[in-house]
Amino acid sequence: MLYAEPHRALMDSVKRFVEAEIDPYAEAWEEAGIFPAHDLFRKMGRQGFLGITKPEADGGLGLDYSYGLAFCEALGNTRCSSVAMAVGVQVDMATPALARHGSDALRREFLAPSITGEYVACLGVSEVGAGSDVASIKTTARKDGDDYVINGGKMWTTNGTQADWMCLLANTSDGPAHRNKSLICVPMKSSGVEIARQLDKLGMRASDTAQIFFEAVRVPQRYRIGEEGMGFIYQMEQFQIERLWAAAGGLRKMERAIAMTIDYTANRVIFGRSVLDNQVVHFRLAELQTKVELLRSLVYRAVETMLGGEDVTHLAAMAKLTAGRLLREVTDSCLQYWGGMGFMTESEISRMYRDGRLTSIGGGADEVMLSIIAKGMGILPGRERR
Repeated sequence: MLYAEPHRALMDSVKRFVEAEIDPYAEAWEEAGIFPAHDLFRKMGRQGFLGITKPEADGGLGLDYSYGLAFCEALGNTRCSSVAMAVGVQVDMATPALARHGSDALRREFLAPSITGEYVACLGVSEVGAGSDVASIKTTARKDGDDYVINGGKMWTTNGTQADWMCLLANTSDGPAHRNKSLICVPMKSSGVEIARQLDKLGMRASDTAQIFFEAVRVPQRYRIGEEGMGFIYQMEQFQIERLWAAAGGLRKMERAIAMTIDYTANRVIFGRSVLDNQVVHFRLAELQTKVELLRSLVYRAVETMLGGEDVTHLAAMAKLTAGRLLREVTDSCLQYWGGMGFMTESEISRMYRDGRLTSIGGGADEVMLSIIAKGMGILPGRERR
């Protein structure tokens, strides 16, 4: 992946936006446990940031995903990973299926205002007891006349307390688990939608995350995205984009952690010399930087493969797995060299350590990624081999 001048111009614009509109408020939003999504997303919408890869007919820029990658990587410069994650939900997790499979009318109603930032979107897939195992979700959407009537609940919903609509995965029939699901656009102000609670999390604390219940929520069947029964397939497509976002978004975070640690250890003196002067320290930082660059190559290759029209499931899983584990390794190693200050909540490296842990869980846990990779290698469980 070779960025051209338009990519670099986009990345510069994103960096300036981050410095002006996100980073000055990072600590306040962390303390509040929420950031003003509508206000920030409208500002991003005016810059065109929320529709980079979305159709021009819906107000997007209609660019290929190399520009989405550039945007994601540049957004990783922020000191507030919570906001970067919430933006990722808006552009690459809750809306790709709508953009690709939604009717013209449905895109006008939900996608267009999400591109401008007037609407905040959330994704409703995970449930209590159905996180990694998406096929086992229990939420139902049963037909009643021209409507669906939705009952159930969703858990760990990013943007959940502020969202205007949810891209909901629900069972719309009693058929096989991989063919009985549909994606449905659900307005969050619909009667019967209850935001049960805002969840208290280890990290990503500036991002609101909710548990949501649905009791006899009625929405028109025209709010379904694409074909009935194709929801599981559509969601697997969305997961590929989400996993690439997670991997790409971690690159600048890790480089920032390393750069911060170089600066800190250069000025931290122990036993008469800077911590950075110890070979074990600067060799370790050099090793970590090398690993980040290796991950960047994997991410770029995955995006190039996708742009070439090939299946990216295998590479996206590899990139997501590597990013989650490397984020943990980088932030843990760097925090160690900060000593006591690294353990303080007020320290940015401490926040990076907490925030980075989610990458190995959200969007498919490491173990799910390993399963996908193993199947791609032809390694199947014993009963499937027989």
